[in-house]
Amino acid sequence: MPKTTGSRSQANPYQLEELFVKFHRTPAGIAWRWRAELAIIAVLTAAWWRLDTWTTLTWSIILLAVPAGLVLGVPHSRRFITRRAWCVLTRHRLHRLCYEARLHTRAGRLPLILWIRPTQVGERAWVLCRAGISAEDFADRTEQLRGACYARDARATRHRRWSHLVTIDIIRRDTLAASNTITSPLARLTAHYASHPALALVPPPPPQGDETEPAA
Repeated sequence: MPKTTGSRSQANPYQLEELFVKFHRTPAGIAWRWRAELAIIAVLTAAWWRLDTWTTLTWSIILLAVPAGLVLGVPHSRRFITRRAWCVLTRHRLHRLCYEARLHTRAGRLPLILWIRPTQVGERAWVLCRAGISAEDFADRTEQLRGACYARDARATRHRRWSHLVTIDIIRRDTLAASNTITSPLARLTAHYASHPALALVPPPPPQGDETEPAA
């Protein structure tokens, strides 16, 4: 009787890839990828431990909540925190896209995201392509890039000198788009004078049917 496999293995489209590709997930690489979250956890844990030795639990919560409320309440600091949070999210989404879209080497190495920073329209990431990956691979997947990063558009540009460096621009907003439309006052005046001809400065021309012939 032939041996049957489970439904999970039959539905896996990456069975052949899993046989030849082994992704490298070292502790150093995982820590580097989650460095922002680990740093926040370490700072909060150290602050909580220090406050707990000085005050009670209630005052520790108050002393941690008040600065957090002030940071989120001020518009400038709130925008700063929000843009950095989008950078962290974009970095994770780019890592996930490289895995799902098979933008990796045959040895299972993903492209290295060197740096990512906020811009006026979104985020900009600098990516180091490993051997077997090119800038054109990212340029051919702009639809997947903007879908993975929850953006309105995405662009991938190769470095002019170093072809293994790729700049990925994630565009989330259009700074040149008008937030509200300002109508011209001439349109309102024209409509008003059309409904009240007596208020017009220049009287309207007489109708063609009322013209009289000159006397001989």
